[in-house]
Amino acid sequence: MSIATKDLYALGEAPPLGQVPATMHAMTIRQDRFGQPKDAFQPEVVPVPEIGPREALVYVMAAGINYNNVWAALGSPVDVIKTRAAGGDTTGFHIGGSDASGIVYAVGAEVTNVKVGDEVVVHCGAWDPEAADVKAADDPMFAPSFRIWGYETNWGSFAQFTKVWAHQLMPKAKHLTWEAAAAPTLVGATAYRMLTNWTPHNVRPNDVVLIWGGAGGLGTMAIQLVRAMGGIPIAVVSSDAKGEYCKKLGAHGYLNRKDFTHWGRMPDWTDDAKYNEWIKGVRAFGKAFWDVLGERRSPRIVFEHPGQDTVPTSTILVDNGGMVVICAGTSGFNADVDLRYLWMRQKRLQGSHFANDEQANGFNQMVLDGKIDPCLSRVFPFSGTGEAHQLMHEGRNSDGNMAILVGAASEGLK
Repeated sequence: MSIATKDLYALGEAPPLGQVPATMHAMTIRQDRFGQPKDAFQPEVVPVPEIGPREALVYVMAAGINYNNVWAALGSPVDVIKTRAAGGDTTGFHIGGSDASGIVYAVGAEVTNVKVGDEVVVHCGAWDPEAADVKAADDPMFAPSFRIWGYETNWGSFAQFTKVWAHQLMPKAKHLTWEAAAAPTLVGATAYRMLTNWTPHNVRPNDVVLIWGGAGGLGTMAIQLVRAMGGIPIAVVSSDAKGEYCKKLGAHGYLNRKDFTHWGRMPDWTDDAKYNEWIKGVRAFGKAFWDVLGERRSPRIVFEHPGQDTVPTSTILVDNGGMVVICAGTSGFNADVDLRYLWMRQKRLQGSHFANDEQANGFNQMVLDGKIDPCLSRVFPFSGTGEAHQLMHEGRNSDGNMAILVGAASEGLK
């Protein structure tokens, strides 16, 4: 790594390849700004991070937007700055961003999989491959030292440079723009693991899969993956327009959740009146599902992430011997389950979290092969980082995925 001729470069003004300045522009979050994302993210000039022997420094061209940095901005459910400070981080700020496209500018002494000048995308699974707990684990995802880069770690993609473990780097698809390439990896690799990792509940030809939030980042990837694997995806959406969007991506059909009112916590099973009224709503939803599918068959897999509002329905709707697989809880973390359905009909409620290297690269290969549309719906300038997260926080974000321009920006910060 060589030192750049200037200490700071404007956004869109790339340093000479391989030359690294002392400082960089970043969008940071600090504890005294926790709250609405539009205010929590603020521009700041910070030092460029140093890399270790198994790490790489990437000049960020564009960054994807994900819900995890809505949480970071709110300071809830976890204060990521406080958590890292307890582990010795003295920066006092958080640079988020868990998706990126960019160019490798420096590599550690032990790095062999990438070189300076490579155009890459970054997956957000951060772990040291030489860590003892990683080596002992059946899957790096189960190691206690596993972290989500750009959320549980600092130095994410909302800055001119980001520091990553070299194993996180994958080839950028040449047919995609920087911003399109930056958009789908977190949600896509997460969906890939959810649909392929939990044997025997891997998607098989003709499997019916119910996909919550079909028009969102996770849902748009899941629809395409299920279709590519030969399954039958059916989306749940909040409007007919979103449903038609899902059908264009390959969904067999859709259900509009606003046609039903039973969402939320499940009533206590001892309250016959309230429980019976609630279960009527579940059964009406199930019948609507059969109508959309065109046959009386329940989903073998339910692709979950809303959590609290929907898990009670999902665990009843899923077929006997089927699986509800969940990777988030955007509507809340208290998810009620009627255990009678779970044990007597031998259903599975499976947690899933991001992806390992093999799975992330499996998804990326599908992107490289042109089998996955990143579903990039809106691009923001670097100064719009807070606005993008505010829209996501309020549920007003556009369908598919969003990205911000960083090195690919035409604007500059003075």
